[in-house]
Amino acid sequence: MTGIDLDNAAETFQRSVDFTVGLEEEFAILDPTTLELAPRFEDLREAANRDDPALAASIAGELICSEIEIVSGPGTGIADALERQRRWRRGLFALAEAHGLALGATGTHPWADYRAQRVIDTEHYRMVEQTLQYVAWRNNTFSLHVHVGIQDIDRAVRVCDRLRPVLPLLLAVSANSPYLDGRDSGLHSARTQSFTRNFPRCGVPDAFGGWAAYRGYLQFLLDTQSIVEFTQVWWSVRPHLGFGTVEVRICDAQASAHESGTLAALITACVAQAARDVDEGVTFADPAPRLIEENMWRAIRHGLDGHLIDLDRGEQYPARQAIERLAGWSAPMRSELGIELAFPEQNGAQRQRAMIDAGLSAAEVYAASVKETQQTYTEKVTA
Repeated sequence: MTGIDLDNAAETFQRSVDFTVGLEEEFAILDPTTLELAPRFEDLREAANRDDPALAASIAGELICSEIEIVSGPGTGIADALERQRRWRRGLFALAEAHGLALGATGTHPWADYRAQRVIDTEHYRMVEQTLQYVAWRNNTFSLHVHVGIQDIDRAVRVCDRLRPVLPLLLAVSANSPYLDGRDSGLHSARTQSFTRNFPRCGVPDAFGGWAAYRGYLQFLLDTQSIVEFTQVWWSVRPHLGFGTVEVRICDAQASAHESGTLAALITACVAQAARDVDEGVTFADPAPRLIEENMWRAIRHGLDGHLIDLDRGEQYPARQAIERLAGWSAPMRSELGIELAFPEQNGAQRQRAMIDAGLSAAEVYAASVKETQQTYTEKVTA
């Protein structure tokens, strides 16, 4: 979808099917020996176009030449989307290996210099670079995005509203980026600090209450020449006007395929549960942005090692409980959709921090993560 056709957006969502799922996973392209970022996206894309058109259709660029995205396409549900994604992952990793490259899946590269990275030559990313300048150059980050089909655009906006306080919990669960610019940032999700805190129209959105208010916001941005495409609204959850989905964009890339799949399943369940709650008129009070932001900071800083705040009670709880709280809330729709969850004892940031605390260097920590990625994303069956 080029530009913003607000008049047709409602029709796109009217044709959408509830709880279809699409996955987008971003990977760093690496020299397998040095683990430095390698600006080889165009080479991989050209090779896929020549040798495997089906794989090529599932490959996308993502700002810099040393990053590549694999896209599942629309699945009938999370199981179908994951099966599609497994097939494309295996093809992508085989393609990278054939061209003497490796792929990494952490939210940031530990030591890469953003000044040395080149933006890919597409119309969209030329526009992003020209519009944002340093903010775009600085964004050398990698994430997981999940699209869930939601019929009716007004309903989709209200689902996004209900997911606002859920975003910090999903971030804490997914945190996987302690390093940035060659040093230990002291954070669990340096990606969020680097990207979400820098980009305009990003992070936790306002509560809009329905399509009329959200459309008015987009129209304001258009009328004031603030944006020319709806994708320039980079909220961490948003209605995707081109796909007819609710897109959740808060999570770091995941080091293992199992974590990525389990996290995608949890996100799917949360979106579906929010939709069911909207349909059933479950009482919901939009928390003030300043309260959600307090949890966002805690998730960025301490991930699952810290404490989050129960915004209804004004009480702290161990962040690890975020998993069981989200699982408990989404249990009705998880049961309906056949979604089971099995997260590891430690997430990516915790595993990296354990190695940091044991005295391993950044290169050793990253090498361990890349090895885990290489092993798990190429498996034919992911548990």
